[in-house]
Amino acid sequence: MTTTDSLVLAWRTVRSNKLRTGLTVAIIALGIMALIGIITAIGAMEQSLKESFSSMGANAFNIRYKESRNGFNNGNDDIKKKRRGLREKKSNLGKPIREEEAELFKTNFNFPDAVVAVYRRGPGAQEIHYEEKKTNPQITLWGGDENYLVVNGYSIEQGRNLNSLDVTSGRAVCLMGSNVATKLFGDRPEKCIDKVIRVGSLPYRVVGLLKSKGSSAMMRQDDVLLTSYTNVRNFQNSNPSYMLGVMVGNVAHLDVATEEATSVFRAVRKLEPTEDINFVIERSDKFAEMFIGFLGSITGAAIAIGGITLIGSAICLMNIMLVSVNERTKEVGLVKAIGGKNRNVRQQFLFESLIISTLGAVFGIASGLLVGNIATILLKTSFVIPWLWIFIGILLCSAVGLLAGIYPALKAARLNPIVALRYE
Repeated sequence: MTTTDSLVLAWRTVRSNKLRTGLTVAIIALGIMALIGIITAIGAMEQSLKESFSSMGANAFNIRYKESRNGFNNGNDDIKKKRRGLREKKSNLGKPIREEEAELFKTNFNFPDAVVAVYRRGPGAQEIHYEEKKTNPQITLWGGDENYLVVNGYSIEQGRNLNSLDVTSGRAVCLMGSNVATKLFGDRPEKCIDKVIRVGSLPYRVVGLLKSKGSSAMMRQDDVLLTSYTNVRNFQNSNPSYMLGVMVGNVAHLDVATEEATSVFRAVRKLEPTEDINFVIERSDKFAEMFIGFLGSITGAAIAIGGITLIGSAICLMNIMLVSVNERTKEVGLVKAIGGKNRNVRQQFLFESLIISTLGAVFGIASGLLVGNIATILLKTSFVIPWLWIFIGILLCSAVGLLAGIYPALKAARLNPIVALRYE
């Protein structure tokens, strides 16, 4: 009896017990589906995050104010010792960046080939109206300057950018995101140029149309309306603090530019040399890494879920194989009576266990990819195939099949052929 004969016989046995095989395959597939599905969804989220944050550019960073730990200014001048030996003014924590401070930094930051943008977040969840049409209440209003587009990775499709006169006068002009223009002007979004729209009750003349940045569910970058930061003050629910964006000409100079920006803005915020900074400098790549780090904990949870399910699958498969040994005791005796060796019996039962576990892996991986890539559709990213985890899943299922089949195979191989033939 050859190894091929043992394999063929094992396959026939698996096919003849469809219900038992189906239930076991389903249990194994469930564990692998959970593992591959969650890993695939996490891959889609990572891809979306990288695409979203890379739009700002690898050679850019922004400056925002540092919020107080309890979310508001506690109004006293107590001094607290920091680990690094720097003192922290509690009165400065949660102190928004004022317009004068932002403009002073823009004037004083003279790093070579650097571009500085001053901007401020306006109200979110806005409806934009044009004649009888309106958008969904999901548009974010931003106030910026003439450098906002280049620092934040936008470009002009039609029309013009904001200019210094728009900023100094605060006149009601705006640039429209591609999603907004498509919603209001249909298949010809370029028709938005020079049209008057309304944000709430305030009219704005559209002077530019922004190119699409491929909005994702993580960051809706095309659902925006940009006006000047002096004009966005007309909205009471705008963010009280200004922000600064800085882009350098060479990514290799980013660290030096960050240190220079820290020094200049310390002077702007009137901080003493012994006082800690009361603002935050964020780089887009570091911000993305922080979010991706959060996703790593979800990966650990997925591995735990898959592992627990596979342990249960191994126990289930071992029990089924032991039942199979008892049911086929006469068959084992017959195989030995016609010349089959202990090795052939062991092979047959191990092959059965491996076939069942491999089928579970195939169905689990296929269903996991389908379920996980629902996230790619929702996040509008490309199809994700986690090859490494697919390989790991196959290995895990093979190990489950091997471990679950060893004891039943050894038990079957040790049966006395005479006793086995007389078994009822």
